[in-house]
Amino acid sequence: MFQTFEQAQHFIAAQGIQVVDLKFCDLWGRWHHLTIPANQFETKLMEEGIGFDGSSVGLKSVKSGDMVMVPDLTTAFVDPFWETPTLSFICRTLEADTHEIFANDPRNIAIRAEEYMKSTGLADESRWGPEFEFYIFDNVRYENGVNSAGYTIESREADWNSHSGGHGHYIPLHGGYHAIPPKDQLYKMRTRIMQNLERMGVPVKYHHHEVGGPGQCEIETPMMGLLRAGDATMIIKYVTKMTAHENEQTVTFMPKPLFGEAGSGMHFHQHLFRGGKNVFYDAAGYGCLSREALYYIGGLLTHGPALLALTNPSTNSYRRLVPGYEAPVNAFFSIGNRSAAVRIPKYATQPDSARMEFRPPDATGNVYLMLAAQLMAGLDGIRKRIDPTAAGFGPIDENIFAWSDEQRGRIKPLPSSLNEALRALEADPAFLTEGGVFSAEMIAQWIEHKRNSEYYAVRNRPHPYEMSLYFDV
Repeated sequence: MFQTFEQAQHFIAAQGIQVVDLKFCDLWGRWHHLTIPANQFETKLMEEGIGFDGSSVGLKSVKSGDMVMVPDLTTAFVDPFWETPTLSFICRTLEADTHEIFANDPRNIAIRAEEYMKSTGLADESRWGPEFEFYIFDNVRYENGVNSAGYTIESREADWNSHSGGHGHYIPLHGGYHAIPPKDQLYKMRTRIMQNLERMGVPVKYHHHEVGGPGQCEIETPMMGLLRAGDATMIIKYVTKMTAHENEQTVTFMPKPLFGEAGSGMHFHQHLFRGGKNVFYDAAGYGCLSREALYYIGGLLTHGPALLALTNPSTNSYRRLVPGYEAPVNAFFSIGNRSAAVRIPKYATQPDSARMEFRPPDATGNVYLMLAAQLMAGLDGIRKRIDPTAAGFGPIDENIFAWSDEQRGRIKPLPSSLNEALRALEADPAFLTEGGVFSAEMIAQWIEHKRNSEYYAVRNRPHPYEMSLYFDV
């Protein structure tokens, strides 16, 4: 929004801004914020930053937790959810003593990944188009105690409410794709979300009801640069939740909040440019993709198991990644096949639009790390000229669910649990640390936390369904 501090200061005065809100991302992908009165928005803020405890958000250890945040002036937006006129900035984090860029800040890692890409000469720009799937619910209750565990979700659209009387226009299981009102009761909500995003500088391509009957929605944006895509993702998650909250509803980006219903992914369309020309385009290539694009796909699929530790880093991720729900559980590529880990859109055949889509990711990851990791895997594929066909990744343009078990057994599977993905990352971290983009320290910290604080924490708890299965044994 702004290129200089003076522009920002002038906007604050001209628009009557009373509060400046500073937002930053923790290691695990959640936003935090700190608020100052507008009269404290002075040049020293850009020079000295504002201190915070990095150890509380996974960025540093307790013994050396002091950090500072400095607003990125280009990220400014007026926050529509505050009663007091508020200007928000996304921040970069620095070392408190030296004011050097903090290497393990996720947003800084994303910046460094694109700088590395430029240094290779393979491309000077990457463009990304995440797809945002999420559920809007009316009420959610959950508990996890020593003697009780469970959750209850309510949705005004769900056909489980049809017996109790009401509007009568319920959406059956898996029946929500592009549903129209009155079955689609969330179109007004999605339009308010879209309007808020547009006002905040995030363009929207379209929105619609998704397959999940009890409130699943999707929003897509046009293709944009890597850092912009990361920032837009954080804003979209914030805006969807806040807009729903104002309407006394709630949003979740969990991959699998409902048993037996469609899961929510966050597919990433992506392509590279050099000198304004799409590196991925070749009119004569498979799916109009160039040799470099196929090598990029080879890198994504070769490193796919390790990638999933960052793009699908929750135990709930693997409730979605099961066969039968268009879930990309196998490492192969294809044109138009939504069960493939890498899908080449049939409609993206022009010099500026030819691209591929990596389908496994979901929104439980840190988007900055997800973007950086995918880019690093793809670049590794180009540098090493990894031919995806020679590596056994297809293409497969058939319905693999109609295949025999023997045929499907020849396809390389992706991890089926968080711990399996973490083990893959332990065995294959080198593509991430090329050029100093990711640090070995940060990768080790990620694995330790995800395994001990999430995977084991879920594994070691009795599951409510086990009571039905085994209580009377």
